[in-house]
Amino acid sequence: MELFTGFERRRIPVGDVTIHCVFGGQGDPVLLLHGYPQTLAEWALLAPLLAQRHTVVCADLRGYGDSSKPAGLADHSNYSFRAMAADQVAVMRALGHERFHVVGHDRGGRVAHRMALDWPQQVRSLSVLDLVPTYALYHQTNKNIASTYWQWYFLPQPAPYPERLIGADPDYYFESCLVAVGGRALDSFEPAMLAEYRRCWRDPAMIHASCCDYRAGASIDLAHDEADLGTRLACPTLALWGANGLMHTLMDIEAAWRARCADLRVGTVPGGHWFPEQAAPETAQALLLFFESQGR
Repeated sequence: MELFTGFERRRIPVGDVTIHCVFGGQGDPVLLLHGYPQTLAEWALLAPLLAQRHTVVCADLRGYGDSSKPAGLADHSNYSFRAMAADQVAVMRALGHERFHVVGHDRGGRVAHRMALDWPQQVRSLSVLDLVPTYALYHQTNKNIASTYWQWYFLPQPAPYPERLIGADPDYYFESCLVAVGGRALDSFEPAMLAEYRRCWRDPAMIHASCCDYRAGASIDLAHDEADLGTRLACPTLALWGANGLMHTLMDIEAAWRARCADLRVGTVPGGHWFPEQAAPETAQALLLFFESQGR
């Protein structure tokens, strides 16, 4: 399988980093933001379906894929969701899109949530796939959540502890994450997409950056979220989750987002956590219906 046939590829300088992206299609713009431990390759099956009606931009978050991977700062601010969101708004502006739909899965959904808070004039709609807000997950945790999402407590440990352990066998660590969180065998992933994930996560700089991402999530991101607890998102928001996934068995996803959104729609898609790639047609249909419900 060749990834993103017909899409254009570009590296865009934005401040102190360069963001790698692909884009294609025509129509109202949509930004797709991937999860952990993936790259923009996560959208290789979904993006062409959306591109039949929309201009679709898929971007690597800073620290992931072929985007820049700066060393983490002491306060973790350069890997905060705020910094990542600002990167992506700048990418969309560079491509000529001032206002757009944003879709985020997993970590990308957290970046998208922060973007909707910090850049409300740019975000036409928000779609969050298989997650609850970061603040809710950390502050409503229990034994089941902690044992399922243990990497939320492992990855923020001070450097170089998690980096060295992961770096000893990156494929084993990251593939174990894919299988454990997703509830699917490794051979259920498209081989070309999995090969791209492996190429990227074998880079020590990506391993460090992903740990910095989670260090920010457990510190500065929580401070940012706490400051915005009284703010309800005005933009139309869609929360989708995997019908056979783990998240909805551990948290009330609808309630978590309804507390933060003035205009919330919810839905499920067949499959587990990795449904954007393993149920791409169903995910695309749900997203297209949501986009089109907002008119032009």
